[in-house]
Order: sequence, then structure tokens, then C-alpha cells
Amino acid sequence: MSGAAGSSKRSVAEYIDKQAKKVKGAEEVLKFVKRLADEAKRNPVAARTLADLDATKYPPGTFREVVDKDADAVLDEVESAMYEAALTILAGDGFAYDVPSRGKVNQVYIKELDRIVLRESTSKRPFASTSSCRKAAVTTRILGLVHELCAKRIHVTKRDLFYTDVKLFEDQSQSDTILDDLACMLGCTRTSLHVVASEKGVVVGRLSFREDGDPIDCRRMGVGGKAIPPNIDKVSNISSDALFILLVEKDAAFMRLAEDRFYNTYPCIIITAKGQPDVATRLFLRKLKDTLKLPVLALVDSDPYGLKILSVYMKGSMNMSYDAANLTTPDIKWLGVRPSDLDRFNIPAQCRLPMTDEDMRTGRKLLEEDFIRSNPDWVAELELMLSTGEKAEIQALSSFGFQYLSQVYLPLKLQEGDWI
Repeated sequence: MSGAAGSSKRSVAEYIDKQAKKVKGAEEVLKFVKRLADEAKRNPVAARTLADLDATKYPPGTFREVVDKDADAVLDEVESAMYEAALTILAGDGFAYDVPSRGKVNQVYIKELDRIVLRESTSKRPFASTSSCRKAAVTTRILGLVHELCAKRIHVTKRDLFYTDVKLFEDQSQSDTILDDLACMLGCTRTSLHVVASEKGVVVGRLSFREDGDPIDCRRMGVGGKAIPPNIDKVSNISSDALFILLVEKDAAFMRLAEDRFYNTYPCIIITAKGQPDVATRLFLRKLKDTLKLPVLALVDSDPYGLKILSVYMKGSMNMSYDAANLTTPDIKWLGVRPSDLDRFNIPAQCRLPMTDEDMRTGRKLLEEDFIRSNPDWVAELELMLSTGEKAEIQALSSFGFQYLSQVYLPLKLQEGDWI
């Protein structure tokens, strides 16, 4: 080993030791978290609805949102839709559906609600048109399948639905899109249609609940955690002694925290969707937040996509803006990894990645988004990222040791109340 290399390793080791010594006992580390948790229980952030908006500024009928409906209510809606279609045929207007327009032009961020909503606008989907006849046929086929599922009181995955008529649907993305169209058209959530996505997200930590009557203890789920149920309606009897919920972007960081039993030292519930959040994970997080009244702290990559993922949890996604009222979790705190952390925690140059042209474009677009601009601290962090042209993944912290994340970085962030 050369003298320079040895000196460098010693300096890194000294830095790690210095940082580790800053971490105090668990009681002191959690001081600010306890204050945040007490505030969350005393003054829970109530989700606002369209009914809360100023009627003079936003007249009723300006926007469209959906609600949970039971099987009988969905059956009524499906039959009503088919009845309306039959009436258009009898009237000599041909076979057509009135489908809500879910294009980007109809999606708008409402500051008063702090989320994306869908503007009320519909378009015809006629069968007697070469441009839409196939979509009309797929719509009819899926309406029939949803009617069957609700009548039998059973659930299937989106993949199961696709395989009922592969030749007609051609690609699952097409049947998935029509399914969202139908949920919006029928005025119900997608899960109300009895079609769910496959399991993706996982949870571990200080949480217990019943899933379809079976007791689940998330402290006894090993490193992999408990898969988040695709049908959130079957989750009941939720209880926890946690102080906060830790929302983690990536599976690798989740596994590190689970294996280190981070939740035993710092009472928390750890959740990840393993990247882009799926509907079940978003619904589960919202249900935990509403039931337990706990603060949610987020750990994502220090890049534009980490911030986009966080914004989906908080503000909603464009393709499901019609269901944002049910899918979004307000007031998530951005704990890390933030652009300002790169220098503050001396992330080595070799662990910082140069932002690509696409990264820069994505970052600039985020700066133009209303829901980003509404938070000055987010804007400052994003501007710092763009000015330095550097990004870093959560795994960059492993350059200081595999357990640096759980034993130093997160405890220091919690100890200092360093979230925005």
C-alpha cells in the first residue's frame, strides 16, 4: 500500500469515527422525531376534498374525482353505462361511450388541495369509427369482465385480466389504460373494480395488522419484509408503537435497514415500493398515515427521479389524477438523501455521478411544476443539484461502510431534525 493511499484510508476512517461519535443515545436521537409525532397526533393533516374548494373560484363540476364503491354499486354503474350505450343505438346515434379525457392538458395542480386533480371533460368513443372502434370493443369487453368479478365477489390481477382475451387486448398496457378509463368513467377507484396489481411493495418494523382475518406481525418478517397486500380493503386492526414511518425508495436500502433491525433502536415502520410507487403501496401508506397519525419521512436518491417518486406519493401521478384524493399522502418530510447532504457528509467524488442531459431536463421541468415551487426548501435543493450537476444514490453512503446508513447517517439526520 502506498503512503498516499494509506493516508487517505486513515483520514476516511477518522472521519467515519468522528461522525459516529456525534450520534447520541436513542432517546436523544429521537427528540425531534417525538415532537414531530406529537404534533402529527395533535394536529393531523386532514385530506381536503373538492367540496372544500371555493365554489366561486372552482364551480361544482369543474373537476372529476372518484370514490370507493362496493360491488353492488359498481354493478349498478356498469349496467347503467351499458344502458346508456344501448340508448344511443336506439336513438340512431350509434354505439358509443362518453369517456373522461385523462390527457395531460386536463390535469392540473390545485394548491388548495396540494395535489393533482383531473378537469371535467369527456370525449366520445364510438364503435363506428376506424380510430376508436377497437378501443370501444376493448372497453365493452372489460366492462363485462368487471361485471362478472363484482357479481362473483372475487378479485383478479391486471395480468389475469389481460390473459382473458390476449388477442383483443394485444398488450397489457392497453388493457391497463382502459381499466383506468373505466374507473374514471364509473366514478369509482380502480380497486373497486376488483382488479388489483401484483404484489410489489414491502413493509417491515413496528406494525401489526390483520389481512383477511389473519394476524400479521411485521417485526417477524425477516430481511425481505411483508409484501403489501394488493387488496388494501382486506387490511384491518392496524396497530403500532412506532414514532414515524420511514418511506424508502429502493429495495437495497430497505434490506440494509431491515437486516440491521433499525426499527428496534428507532421505533418506526419501514416501507418501500422498490422504485416507482405502485397503487397498493400508495394506498397502504395513506391508510397507515390516516389510522396511526404518524409523520412520514422519506429516503430517496439525490437525483430528479428520486424527487419525482416522492412527489407521486405526495401530489399524485398524472395517469391516475382522477384518484389522487385516495392515493396521495400529504405532508411527507424529505429526510434525504438531499443534494446538500453530498458536501455535508463528504460523499466521495467517485460516488457522485455527473447528471446527464436527460437528468438536467427532468430537473428543470420539475422546477417549473407548481407543487415543487410551492415549497421553497425543495426549490433550493433542486437548484443546488442543477448548479453542481451532480447526483448520488442512497448506496453512495456505503462508501463509508455498509452499515453507515443505519448507524450514522439516518441517526444523525433524525437527531438534528434535518428534514424539509
